[in-house]
Amino acid sequence: MITGKNYLGKELSNDGEVQFRTFNPIDNKETEPTFFEATREEVNMAVGKAAKAFEVYKKKSDLEIAEFLEAIATELEADAEALKEIYRTESGLPEARSNGEFTRTVNQLRAFSEMLKDGSWVDAIISNPEGKPDIRRMQIPFGPVAVFGASNFPFAFSTAGGDTASALASGSPVIVKSHPLHAGTGELVSRAIVNAAIKTGMPDGVFSNLNSKGIEVGEWLVKHPKIKAVGFTGSYKAGVAIEKLAANRPEPIPVYAEMGSVNPVVALPSSLEQKSDDWSEQYAGSITAGCGQFCTNPGLILAIESPALDSFIEKLGTKLSKVAPSVMLSPEIQRQFEAAKSEVLSQDGYNQINKFDGDLQPNYGRQEVISVSGESFLQNSAFHKEVFGPFSVVVKCKDKDQLNEVLRNMEGQLTGTILSADQQELQEYNDIIESLRETVGRIVYNNVPTGVEVCAAMTHGGPFPATSNAKFTSVGLTAVQRWVRPISYQDWPDELLPEALKSSNPLGILRNVNGRFTTDSL
Repeated sequence: MITGKNYLGKELSNDGEVQFRTFNPIDNKETEPTFFEATREEVNMAVGKAAKAFEVYKKKSDLEIAEFLEAIATELEADAEALKEIYRTESGLPEARSNGEFTRTVNQLRAFSEMLKDGSWVDAIISNPEGKPDIRRMQIPFGPVAVFGASNFPFAFSTAGGDTASALASGSPVIVKSHPLHAGTGELVSRAIVNAAIKTGMPDGVFSNLNSKGIEVGEWLVKHPKIKAVGFTGSYKAGVAIEKLAANRPEPIPVYAEMGSVNPVVALPSSLEQKSDDWSEQYAGSITAGCGQFCTNPGLILAIESPALDSFIEKLGTKLSKVAPSVMLSPEIQRQFEAAKSEVLSQDGYNQINKFDGDLQPNYGRQEVISVSGESFLQNSAFHKEVFGPFSVVVKCKDKDQLNEVLRNMEGQLTGTILSADQQELQEYNDIIESLRETVGRIVYNNVPTGVEVCAAMTHGGPFPATSNAKFTSVGLTAVQRWVRPISYQDWPDELLPEALKSSNPLGILRNVNGRFTTDSL
């Protein structure tokens, strides 16, 4: 049963007068439950509980926190069908997507649990050469973290998503500002987290979930002096606004914002000459996957003018027009998609390739691809902008030099892709690959950028404006590094050191001892 209330730690609360409902984009109507937006007092109570919980939670062992994360996954699985049903109702996303995203969410919780069991994630470094000070360093948690739920991933980037899982793994309590598009999903996920916290003996306030209709709840959270870091996935406009709020506090705090990307795909000549059919099929699918509502949607395809490129463009347009359109997350997102697309299509200097010309149901996105010359792209920044939805621009460069110039004039991106059917060709285009590498956080070879694997080696980030800090990832095990800071102990008695730094290495973790990685004791 959905109550519509806020979770302030383990306590349910609905003191506010502002109420709202979520929306079913397929049925084109509001859902039944009513949600109560958190008041400023409720925000303060949640943060106060988190700060108090931090004093206890930061002392929990890695094994105890691992048990907590495992328990969250188990609680989610126990309520899987109800969670998936409300997820589909509030997002319009299909059953296969709800199943895949749910599995990803519980798996990443368990992945962080396994990371904690290993224990080496704290990056213990010991430097004690003879005649020098004994200095030992490790990572410790920041403190309470505010997480903003994402509109397009109600499971994997929201209430129990990567930001929450990694922050809890670090030893930091979490307060989620639930996304208003899927507040019901957020409440059921929050119930699972709170139940897991109770069952594993975690302190009250280690997790809270706040409903919001407008921007005030998020602003109160970011500006609260006891919040120590922020995780955000969403638009550039909102991400920059949050970053400014955090920077203008008396005590500025880090904001790890993932703000979108056009994810350039560079199709080298051999790829279009030899695999035009395959790539046009794959990219028609990638552009329209999830109605284009992925942060890794391929919004740009770059290539050098040739008959093979003309053939690829024709095939891509034909295949794209035959893909059945799908529903967008909400009427407002569909409206924003059409507005952003119209802004691009109001420019001079492009050719329409193809679009879906059939009738659309309410809230569905009409996919479209256009082409522009490299010169037009360089002269008009409107063609560079992300259009959040099933829309892509093919840039026809006159030669290799212009292709390189286009890449050098691009802003930071989450991903970049190289398509090639000839490894010798990669050597010839090494300068192009280098230019792309300087712009992105993940460089893909002969694949599509959509889909982000949860693993230790993943970088889901990139230079600004793709993210607010290119040094970090929001996906994968190293995402935990966003919520910790290093501390060094100098000449401390061994018995007073944290377990990870003691000479006997009681945890058996991998440590850097005088420049050598080892699990040995000193």
